[in-house]
Amino acid sequence: MKMINKIFILFLLSSSFIYGQMEEYTYKRELVSPSDQWHELSLPQEVFGKTTPNLKDIRIYGITASNDTIEAPYLLRVSSDKVVQQEVEFKTLNTVQNNNGYYFTFELPSVASINQIKLDFIQQNFDWKVKLEGSQDQNEWFTVLKDYRIMSIRNAFTDFQFTQLSFPSSKFRYYRLHIRSKVRPALSNASIAQHEKIAGELIHHTIKKLEIKENKQNKQTEIDVEMTTPVRASRIKIDVQEAIDYHRPVTIKYLIDSTKTEKGWIYNYGVLSSGTLNSLTENELSFKSTTLKQLKIIVHNHDNQALKIDSIQVSGYSHKLVARFTTPARYFLCYGNQKAKAPTYDIQQFADQIPSVISSLKIGQEINIKKDQSSIIEPLFKNKAWLWITMGVIILLLGGFSLKMIQKK
Repeated sequence: MKMINKIFILFLLSSSFIYGQMEEYTYKRELVSPSDQWHELSLPQEVFGKTTPNLKDIRIYGITASNDTIEAPYLLRVSSDKVVQQEVEFKTLNTVQNNNGYYFTFELPSVASINQIKLDFIQQNFDWKVKLEGSQDQNEWFTVLKDYRIMSIRNAFTDFQFTQLSFPSSKFRYYRLHIRSKVRPALSNASIAQHEKIAGELIHHTIKKLEIKENKQNKQTEIDVEMTTPVRASRIKIDVQEAIDYHRPVTIKYLIDSTKTEKGWIYNYGVLSSGTLNSLTENELSFKSTTLKQLKIIVHNHDNQALKIDSIQVSGYSHKLVARFTTPARYFLCYGNQKAKAPTYDIQQFADQIPSVISSLKIGQEINIKKDQSSIIEPLFKNKAWLWITMGVIILLLGGFSLKMIQKK
């Protein structure tokens, strides 16, 4: 029994040595001479179609002068937009009306810079034009927004609301909101803020094929989009060329996989995002960063005439690795291992210790990793006869141990 345990332990040790080495991966790219402890690597777009969907199989391996394999830890950073929202306190002074509509006056405790006011109403269906004015003393008023449209539509097909006022940063002590409406707007809540967005590093991807067709039976417009190569995307902009007002529910799907059957191909799509195409906004839909090559955009027209879609824009944020190099070696970026688990590095707990300014590292061309046949773990029993023989030996050994124990008793 001791001999069997030793063999089993030896097998586990050899397996753990094989696991995680470069031969476990399909592709590698050499990193051009790391010279500092910290470097930044921009992942090429061609990498994403050959990694796992959550990018867990990305590794940085190094080969030392003594031919030892080491691993360099890294952090994945996505250069997405950063939003800073600073709420500003205020109080509502009065709510009045005249023949021109309804007025709401807000007072800020001090002169602060703001560029956004969010409004919530009890009403669910409305279409109003508003005017926003600012003043320092409530005697002289200056126009901030004019003929600004806010809207709410809720029915069996859609739930759309646009009640946010956005305008260039302004500094006034008082703000007066004028809503032209025949019915009293039931303002339930309002918030005032300074909204700042620091744009991330956005990459616009190339579309290989765009096909728009009308599904009159389902009252839908179906847009099939095929990218040149698999890309990492997180935003889709749909340009609609219409002079009329519109609001249409839209669903964006991406192709996960496909299966060939006797009746043809079966395509499996997953939902990326959903929203409402409308004449008030830029029709940009954002979603979690996802690797994709084919898209299907479905616009639900209901009983309306189909919209004129001018173009589609697919974009994604750049993905960068911030890596630490502590040992001189020849380093490679490795990927392409569906069985790999997500790495766990100490630097994930100390991200604030990473220098703010680090140099970029060049990445070489892609190379297919040659598999070392000795590192491939073959099935222990390729032939069933060996399995039966082994089971017979084990049974004999167990029987022998049992007889010895009986004799001792």
